Amino acid sequence: MTVIALSARRSSLASFENAYAVAIQLRENTGIDQFVVRTDNPIQPFRVSRCRPHHPEHLLALVA
Repeated sequence: MTVIALSARRSSLASFENAYAVAIQLRENTGIDQFVVRTDNPIQPFRVSRCRPHHPEHLLALVA
C-alpha cells in the first residue's frame, strides 16, 4: 500500500468545505442542483457533480 503525503495547500483545496463552496457557486450560476460526493481517491476525496451518485453512501450534500 502506498502512502501519499499531501501538502497543506492540497488538503485545503480538496476539503469538503471547498467542494461545498464550489457547489454553491455552480448552483447560483447554472440554476442546476449540485451534489457533493465522496470519492475513494485520496488526492480528490470530494467532488461536485450535477448527477446524483449511484451509491447513496457517497452523497454528502445536495445544493438545491
